Amino acid sequence: MAASGMLSTFRLPPLPTIREIIKLFRLQAAKQLSQNFLLDLKLTDKIVRKAGNLTNAYVYEVGPGPGGITRSILNANVAELLVVEKDSRFIPGLQMLSDAAPGKLRIVHGDVLTFKIERAFPGSLKRQWEDDPPNVHIIGNLPFNVSTPLIIKWLENVSCRGGPFVYGRTQMTLTFQKEVAEVTHHRKNSSSAAAVVAAAHYKGSHLKRQQLWRYLKSGVLDTLTKKSTMPQNDVCLLTMKVDVGVVHFTPLVQPRIEQPFKLVEKVVQNAFQFRRKYCYRGLGMLFPEVQRVESTGKLLELADVDPTLRPSQLSVSHFKRLCDVYRKMCDEDPHLFAYNFREELKQNKSKTQEKEDDKERDRL
Repeated sequence: MAASGMLSTFRLPPLPTIREIIKLFRLQAAKQLSQNFLLDLKLTDKIVRKAGNLTNAYVYEVGPGPGGITRSILNANVAELLVVEKDSRFIPGLQMLSDAAPGKLRIVHGDVLTFKIERAFPGSLKRQWEDDPPNVHIIGNLPFNVSTPLIIKWLENVSCRGGPFVYGRTQMTLTFQKEVAEVTHHRKNSSSAAAVVAAAHYKGSHLKRQQLWRYLKSGVLDTLTKKSTMPQNDVCLLTMKVDVGVVHFTPLVQPRIEQPFKLVEKVVQNAFQFRRKYCYRGLGMLFPEVQRVESTGKLLELADVDPTLRPSQLSVSHFKRLCDVYRKMCDEDPHLFAYNFREELKQNKSKTQEKEDDKERDRL
């Protein structure tokens, strides 16, 4: 483990560029994993600067890939960098970085969704939740297929102060699809369930795109189209066809919605069940069919929410009132929170099928 008292500035020795690493190990962004490569080190330096002063910090990087952001983190003079990479193709390139930065870089070949970080760093780094954030940071250019489940997992960790948050209010600097990233502007409305839940637990700042998508798209295309057997349009799909935002998160001492995480998640996810319809349609799925109309009306009335708003037009304050009212309704009816409309649909279909089977038997 690297000593935390070093005063000299660490710089990586001359190494092959990320573009050369990609060519050397014949790496290609995997479409099924929603991977993208950051080749411009000026851009990765900018992303890392968004995390703040990392001198002597302990950093956990998720999804390092060929190591663009990894290099920028190491050059920020961190005490130790832990990277977790699921794709074995990237391990040799990361090992080159580890050899060039002895004692600085620790590589774990594993899945960020299951990796246990609770004991990865020294216990002396832990801080009380009400104190300033610890000198522990999470940084990552996330594949978009895991960004939503991962942030939801971390949000739940925040609520119980587990996972990366055993050290205190660990800060995170992550790339996201733009619609998720924009929630950190604290807009009046948000376009995804994950964005609303994130806004309830974090304060954040949004790094202007600076045409981040352009670097991702043109950089990988320049590399892959030369030897790729896939049509160029397919290579575009392997990179980026969506806008990207870089977000710096700091957990709130007190969440904006002070209800159990599972309750907040249930209300928000149900509201977004039918994102193009009025919000009462999705919120109605919180209640059994026999009482759906009455209970949904009561929920919206007590929460002072216009039933003709669409889910994307609901603000965090709307959801706060909805969650508070729904909690009271669950307290009055202990079976309500366990209700799942999908289970009721299955039971209704099963009963309908049984009736049809009975009629068929009667005809025979």
